Amino acid sequence: MSRERDPYRIPRAGWEIAPTAGLTAVDINGNHGALTGGEFIGEHTLGGMLVFAIYQTLLTGLRTEAMRKRGEIDRSTQIQVITASVWETTKRGAAVSAVLGVVLLVFPWLTFPLTLVGYFGIGKASVDLFHAFWDGLNEQQRRELHQMAYEAGINLGQLFGDGSVAQGIAT
Repeated sequence: MSRERDPYRIPRAGWEIAPTAGLTAVDINGNHGALTGGEFIGEHTLGGMLVFAIYQTLLTGLRTEAMRKRGEIDRSTQIQVITASVWETTKRGAAVSAVLGVVLLVFPWLTFPLTLVGYFGIGKASVDLFHAFWDGLNEQQRRELHQMAYEAGINLGQLFGDGSVAQGIAT
């Protein structure tokens, strides 16, 4: 898992979220299960679109908030960037979710392996979200967070392989 270091690049939801998106269904008509193939595919497509949109909103929002705090963009530009990235990702998420919906309709036994792969994807997505959050903190906030984690017996330095651990934390 490589970490994107460019603070100006807006991260995109990738294949890490696809298994979870493909397994997510929104029960539109409240019948607690699709009776037809079209309904099954539609509900899985809508669910997947929501998963992709929520994940992309969080990624973009956290990254652009860091840029806004640094004074590189204003709030209206931030909203435009978030809207554009979520729209593009949701379109791609609809296609991925529709394909996975068809695959699951034809091969329902793939639900279990897709669930297992989804756990790894959610793990990567969580790390990506944490990094986007971390990049939005200023140095003072990072030092305070390191200090509180140290007092709680947690070494945040293990999450960062780059030596970004705050130096000189008082014991």
